[in-house]
Amino acid sequence: MDRNSPIGVFDSGVGGLTVAREIMRQMPEERIIYFGDTARLPYGSKSQDTVLRYSRQIIRFLMTKEVKAIVIACNTASAYVLEAVERELDIPIIGVIRAGARTAVHSTRNGKIGVIGTEGTISSGIYTDVMRQMRPDIEVSVKACPLFVPLVEEGLLHDTVTDEIASRYLSVLKGRFIDTLVLGCTHYPLIRSTLGRIMGDEVTLVNPAYETAVELKELLREKELTCQTRKDGEEEKYQFYVSDLAEKFTAFATSILPNEVKETKKIHVEEY
Repeated sequence: MDRNSPIGVFDSGVGGLTVAREIMRQMPEERIIYFGDTARLPYGSKSQDTVLRYSRQIIRFLMTKEVKAIVIACNTASAYVLEAVERELDIPIIGVIRAGARTAVHSTRNGKIGVIGTEGTISSGIYTDVMRQMRPDIEVSVKACPLFVPLVEEGLLHDTVTDEIASRYLSVLKGRFIDTLVLGCTHYPLIRSTLGRIMGDEVTLVNPAYETAVELKELLREKELTCQTRKDGEEEKYQFYVSDLAEKFTAFATSILPNEVKETKKIHVEEY
């Protein structure tokens, strides 16, 4: 395995850019190949078999780019497919759930943690299972928030519609007296200010994107896969691919990663 090869990152759409952004910040020397499955989002309302099929296609595409590690920057895919695809690959692959769960368990003061996510992530029960493995007495309250992903994908980050829907979703968790809230979908950090305002200063928001980048950095160091050299004149450091709507993706991605998204290429991922 070439330690100077890129890292593959994938998500159902733009949400995984929050993970890519943290990787860029913490490992500025690393190259990244990002894929957003914009033709088939959202993943949260789809079956486990469908998400597994989609993820395998994306992983096969990323492997053609000779990536040295893969990050599943999607909570639904992490919940549904990580265990299965781990056994099929000879390179490291991580999801976004374990790192976020660990941080939440360490952050809570009263032992009451809330988790918001897509229908798929919430119905899987994976956050509750992982956190209770770490601390059996933890009290976990969950809430599916299926409208957040399309709102983010439409760019309605600071809109009264988003405020109203968030207030309705989060009212249940406010009544449970949680002191820690896991943003269990990589799209959700993009509306973090809205969520924080509704929950109040006394509730700690956990962003698994940051924690996943920390975990990846440690993993690459442990496997001696950290990038050492980069030659001038090499192909673009950060490459972006989607399954549809490349121009729309580029416009939105530029707002998250200014100056980093030079071009987005559309590919037919079903061919992989």
